[in-house]
Amino acid sequence: MVCAADEVPLRTSAGFTIDTPYGLAALKSADLVIMPSWHDDCREAPTALLDALRQAHHRGARVVGLCLGAFPLAQAGLLDGRTATTHWECVGTLAERYPKVSVDPDVLYVDQGDVLTSAGVAAGIDCCLHLLRQISGAEVANHRAKRLLVAPHRQGGQAQFIERPLPVTNSDGRLSQVLEWVTQHLEQAHTIESLAERAAMSRRNFTRHFRQRRARPSSNGY
Repeated sequence: MVCAADEVPLRTSAGFTIDTPYGLAALKSADLVIMPSWHDDCREAPTALLDALRQAHHRGARVVGLCLGAFPLAQAGLLDGRTATTHWECVGTLAERYPKVSVDPDVLYVDQGDVLTSAGVAAGIDCCLHLLRQISGAEVANHRAKRLLVAPHRQGGQAQFIERPLPVTNSDGRLSQVLEWVTQHLEQAHTIESLAERAAMSRRNFTRHFRQRRARPSSNGY
């Protein structure tokens, strides 16, 4: 059920509203409480929301802060002495504002058992699939991931993003295409054999071309 502190529909920055038929009292019977995000300016949460989060957690509910949803959890003290994360653009603000929280800027999500936090939108999906896998099993989670057209499972410790220039694509056509494909499928395991097969090359030929490519100076450092 969707809950809110206010008794009016929530207006989003995208221009649409979200109906909120339940108030914060609904958290008293919830086993899982998810803060789907928070305001972009990371403003302080109202006292009523903080009290409801603390009471739900104290009662034994698991509490999740997706993306900027980590901020109300931190303000409520639920992240004190724990490791947490949030969107990479705001990890510095979270760490500065709540020094009792060990903020990890490099991961997709953090599962601390009764409290979970995640990075941005895609990482939030990963975190929710992780929860669904724990609650309902891998088969259900994999089926839902298939419906969403996303990877069925990404480890929480995977980097939020990788600052690496894309390979040059105006030469070595097949090799460039394979390397670019790899950068778009980092969640998968890759071997020399599988990449050579994708490039329609022998293992030896693929390795030789790859080494030549690595040794060749380029303007983007690849």
